[in-house]
Amino acid sequence: MNNEFINALEQISLDKGIDKEILFEAIESSLVTACRRDFNPSQNVQARIDRDNGKVQIFAQKEVVEDEVVEDETLQISLSDALSLNASYEVGDLAVVDVTPDNFGRIAAQNAKQVVTQRIREAEREMVYNEYIAKEQDIISGLILRTEKRMVIVELEKTEAALMQNDQTMGEEYKHGERMTFYISEVKSASKGNKGAQVILSRNHPELVKRLFEHEVTEVSEGIVEIKSIAREAGSRTKIAVHSNEEDVDPVGACVGQNGQRVNIIVDELGGEKIDIIKWDEDPKVFIAAALSPSKVIDVILDEEEHSATVIVPDYQLSLAIGKEGQNARLAAKLTNWRIDIKSETSAELEEPSQETLEEASQEE
Repeated sequence: MNNEFINALEQISLDKGIDKEILFEAIESSLVTACRRDFNPSQNVQARIDRDNGKVQIFAQKEVVEDEVVEDETLQISLSDALSLNASYEVGDLAVVDVTPDNFGRIAAQNAKQVVTQRIREAEREMVYNEYIAKEQDIISGLILRTEKRMVIVELEKTEAALMQNDQTMGEEYKHGERMTFYISEVKSASKGNKGAQVILSRNHPELVKRLFEHEVTEVSEGIVEIKSIAREAGSRTKIAVHSNEEDVDPVGACVGQNGQRVNIIVDELGGEKIDIIKWDEDPKVFIAAALSPSKVIDVILDEEEHSATVIVPDYQLSLAIGKEGQNARLAAKLTNWRIDIKSETSAELEEPSQETLEEASQEE
């Protein structure tokens, strides 16, 4: 190795962001392994690379013994030979001896190349991991590459990512070459057996909708409008509750946009998924009634202990309130975090005891 090698290391250090000293130490460590493997496994050796000119030397520690008792020249050195190296050596000392093998430069160069290549790969993997771990729980655009055993492989800017089957939206097609927006649900560091960081994507996570609104609605990204909760059945329907931190800003209107422009962009991105934007209210009755939109609500009766609500709706609105296969009621319950029981007005009246019945019961007591 020579000055050209030193210059090359410096350039690699700059280009790849790897500390040059880390490269030197890694190469020295590999040279020690090579010496023990190819020359003498029992020797206690150290490798040193001159940081200025690239010269490689191998040094071994040898015990200083009397001239006539040298039994193993790889582990011992006579006192007379030790004194020729350093006049201060005495019997019992450990002398540091240059044991660089002949033509060791070729071995050193080969090991250096392998080590540097490996370190570059490791550094690149680490940089990819650091870049995407910073984007975890955010959205990202990617290109559909292929499908492998029901897993969709997505090309990101610097790596490939995986969209597992349970992170896919039911009924959604992932066509080769199509660009889509994904939610980064998890980033795993490189482990033995895989090529690098593993980026796990999602298309059905509720946070995907939230991030899309943050991206499209300035008031949300600036914190003027706050997304309080989201309930989603991916590919079909989402309910999102919003609240304005400024009195003069309509949270629902801000999210819908002029002529529905903002919400329509998000609906298109989600493949036509319906989105109900509901105004959040600190009063559970008001919030629950709004959550059952588009159904009209006559009354909401709360049971605080059970954290449940009985909702009375007009007879002709019952099926609308419940929704197809119970979806509207189910999403409203998820959105408000209240257990909801929906009853028609007639049904509620039949269950409610009349005044005469109450008076009779009172007289019997």
